[in-house]
Amino acid sequence: QVQLVESGGGLVQPGGSLRLSCAASGSIVSFNAMGWYRQAPGKQRELVALIIIGGGTNYADSVKGRFAISGDGAKNTVYLQMNSLKPEDTAVYYCAGRSRVTGQFDTWGQGTQVAVSS
Repeated sequence: QVQLVESGGGLVQPGGSLRLSCAASGSIVSFNAMGWYRQAPGKQRELVALIIIGGGTNYADSVKGRFAISGDGAKNTVYLQMNSLKPEDTAVYYCAGRSRVTGQFDTWGQGTQVAVSS
């Protein structure tokens, strides 16, 4: 089974940038999309950005124009470039793969913490 490992989180000041990476341990041929989710304390997990393998991208309204999702097929890695970060972006960010079979995001990484604070 493919495992996903996120990295790149940390503490950044408002207005700063971070790039998150999600490395898959094997081929992602079983996925038809990859997504970045986040969960802030006391809040539900929300989908932040989605990349359809071989297709386009979608973003939550709250991050449009600031975040960009991309993928490197040769490295089986998905990235989330986050610019103009705000304190409300503070959360644990998770990478997930959407199964071609079930249509569900059923493969998850362990998460990486992003904190935006002065």
